Amino acid sequence: MSSLNKGIGKVEVTLKWDPSPLGAPANDLDIIAATYSVEEPHGSPVYVVHFGSRAPDGTITLNRDSRTGLGLGYDEVMTLEFDRLSAAYARVMVGVAIQQGGGQKTFGDIVNTNVRISEGHTVLTEEDFAVVSSSTAATIAEFTRDETGGWEMFEVVRGFDTDPNSFAQQMGNAPT
Repeated sequence: MSSLNKGIGKVEVTLKWDPSPLGAPANDLDIIAATYSVEEPHGSPVYVVHFGSRAPDGTITLNRDSRTGLGLGYDEVMTLEFDRLSAAYARVMVGVAIQQGGGQKTFGDIVNTNVRISEGHTVLTEEDFAVVSSSTAATIAEFTRDETGGWEMFEVVRGFDTDPNSFAQQMGNAPT
């Protein structure tokens, strides 16, 4: 018998922050999603989606990328279509990393940071990074398949002190 629970279908991750002060290096934050296989849900990611990339099947797409935080509203937007994601994937981690090209910056150094994950008009989670203010990257949420094949979301705010490339490989690891 099949389940009536559809789980999470399509979510939008939105990220905003204020630009750096005049004359200071730009604040560049990036949404990153890492997808893990059924065989190794806590191993290396099968693929990572970030600026300049998307899921091979088009189910995870970065729709808007900002390098400065300039503009009104949310500066970066990523769409994740769990209702279309292959059954070969069991887990997706979503996080945010700060580009470190202008010198070491933490979330505490960047004004008015906010990330929100929504499904339609329903806000699933919202975070201002205050609990990870001394970190350069942070996971926000973990999406996993349940026993019926539907997707569930768990808020997982965990800070990292690493560059974006290393973060993309570490973000799915279990806390030590």
